[in-house]
Amino acid sequence: MSGKIIILSIVYCLLSTGSFSQDGGNMYVPHPLKISPKSSELGIFLGGSYYTGDLNPSGHFSRFTRPAAGLVYRVNLNPRISAKAVGSFGILEADDSYSSNDAHINRNLSFRSKIMEFAVEGEFNFLPYLTGSKKLALTTPYVFAGVAVYHFNPMGFYQYRWYNLQPMGTEGQGSVFSSEKTYSLTQFSIPFGLGLKVNTAKKVSINFEWGIRKTFTDYLDDVSGKYADPGLLASAKGPIAAALSDKSLTQEGGSNTGRQRGNSYTKDWYAFAGVIITFRMKSKENECDVPH
Repeated sequence: MSGKIIILSIVYCLLSTGSFSQDGGNMYVPHPLKISPKSSELGIFLGGSYYTGDLNPSGHFSRFTRPAAGLVYRVNLNPRISAKAVGSFGILEADDSYSSNDAHINRNLSFRSKIMEFAVEGEFNFLPYLTGSKKLALTTPYVFAGVAVYHFNPMGFYQYRWYNLQPMGTEGQGSVFSSEKTYSLTQFSIPFGLGLKVNTAKKVSINFEWGIRKTFTDYLDDVSGKYADPGLLASAKGPIAAALSDKSLTQEGGSNTGRQRGNSYTKDWYAFAGVIITFRMKSKENECDVPH
C-alpha cells in the first residue's frame, strides 16, 4: 500500500508542476493539468558508446569509448514533460590486455560489437523549458527513463580475422555436452540518464546527454560463465571455437576446463553519451485541458 501511495504522490507532483514565465514582472502559473504549448522536435545525436562488463568492469568513458550516432524525435507535452523516440547506432569494445588486473591480462579475451537500439523514453525538465521559447528557462537539467530494444553481435579476433562469437558457443552454449542455452542477439533494456537542454536559436536546442542501459544479459561481450572442455567444444563447434573460447596466456595445471571465465552474477551494461541537436517542427499554441 505504501508503495502505491509513493507512486501516486510522484505522479501528482509531476502533473501539478506548473510552467513559469515572466510577463510584465508577474509569475504565471497555468492549471496543473493543462498541456500548452504542445510541440515536436526532430534532431540528431552525435557522441560515443561504451559498455561495462567482464572485460571492462569499471571503465566509464574509458579508452574503449567508440563513436555513436542516432536520430531523435521528441514531443513536448508541456514545459516539464516530454516523450522521446531515439534510434541509435554505436560500437562496444573491450580488451583484457589493457586491464590492470593480472588475472584479466592472463585471460587475454577481447571483443567488439556493433549495437543498434530503438528506445522510447519519458523526460522530466527541472525547469519549465520549450525549444525556442523566450518566456521560459533558456536552459534546464533533465532526467529520463524508458524502454529499449537493441541488437548486438559480439565478435572475437583470431589469426588476423574477426569471427561471430554467438554461433561458436564459446562456453558450450547450444552444445549437447552443456546445459547452457544460446543467448539471443536481440533483447530489451532499460535506458535512464540525465542531461542539459540549452536554447540556442528560435527553433534550435542543444542537449548534452548521458544515458546508461540496464540489460538482462551477461553476454554483450560473450563472457559470462566457465571455460568449456576444449576437446568437446572443438568436436561440437570446430577448432576455431575452442581457440576463441580460451586465449589465456598460461593455464594453471595445463587446463582451464571448469574454471571461471566471467562473472555470471552481474549483468552487462552499455551507454550512449553525447550531444543532441533538435529543431522544433511545429507548435500547438492553444491550451487544452486534460479531462479529469
